[in-house]
Amino acid sequence: MSDILVIGGGIIGLLTARELVQGGAAVTLIEMGRTGRESSWAGGGIVSPLYPWRYPDAVTALARWSQRVYPDLCAALHEASGIDPEFTPNGLLILDTEQRDQALAWAARQGDEIQVIEGPAVRALEPELGLGPAQALRFPAVANVRNPRLVKAARRALDGCLLLREQEEVLDILVAHGHIQGVRTTRGVIHADHVIVCAGAWTGRLLNQFCRPPAIAPVRGQMILFQARPGQVRHTTLYRDRYVIPRRDGRVLVGSTLEHTGFVKATTAEARDALYRSAIELFPALEQASMETHWSGLRPGAPSGIPYIGAYPGITGLYVNAGHYRNGVVTAPASARLAADLLLGRAPIIDPAPYALEASR
Repeated sequence: MSDILVIGGGIIGLLTARELVQGGAAVTLIEMGRTGRESSWAGGGIVSPLYPWRYPDAVTALARWSQRVYPDLCAALHEASGIDPEFTPNGLLILDTEQRDQALAWAARQGDEIQVIEGPAVRALEPELGLGPAQALRFPAVANVRNPRLVKAARRALDGCLLLREQEEVLDILVAHGHIQGVRTTRGVIHADHVIVCAGAWTGRLLNQFCRPPAIAPVRGQMILFQARPGQVRHTTLYRDRYVIPRRDGRVLVGSTLEHTGFVKATTAEARDALYRSAIELFPALEQASMETHWSGLRPGAPSGIPYIGAYPGITGLYVNAGHYRNGVVTAPASARLAADLLLGRAPIIDPAPYALEASR
């Protein structure tokens, strides 16, 4: 019998499993498809919430803790796996400045560095920028990771440390007399005393067998990728909810849409064309670059963007770590540590109350 079953092999599930293994637990991780191939693969990998001052304090607390540990985490995963997640602190440049005062006040409270860049200096920071804003906000310490490489590194670093069962869907969570018994999958029954659900957008559907499933619903996001020159885009750049993310090899990601289409993950020509127009508006030189690919993913949307992390009420041994919406990558290390703390009975790294399933959203 496994000590703990982790359901879901995205970055939340992988890092939660890693924390549990490091805490001495025997872990089985179950993934209905291929590990790390859903929203963890599809997203942009910005190690910051977009417009960070707009988020509840509960999201900020997870993000700030995670940002502090990300450099060492990526270095450890690189060493253990041989795969570099490409943690790159190239800064976040925000061209929307209507909320400048709120942003500056937020940064002062958090002790975060934010710079107000005047028009000519913006062009010096991003020579290829097509817009000529009077001002921009720059968060110089914000990094991005190449999230497909991050999940690959996390997966390989766990080789030999746990039992991985891919291409196996959990059909039911088994409960008797208010206590977890295990799960029933497409391959049979797995017995366990503890189960933690890290199934992203599928979490609500999986827990729908109980009377109070968490309010998590899929939100589709589409992105496009250009093959540009290294250094052509220097910063992660944000404008009107669209972001442009440079990779070390010259590739440039542009995203993202917000679409409430259920579990339909298909891409659309309309979204591709809208993203392309946004990309060219921001960086006209991308018109000369080839558009390499176009894809979509399903984010796990939750009320107020606050994830559910903690015990499921009324069922001993059942836990949840899901609902991170657009901030799965940036909050994953803290979410995993907090979930492991609660499951293993350790002192939690931050106050767990805002993430409880009983919490008001």
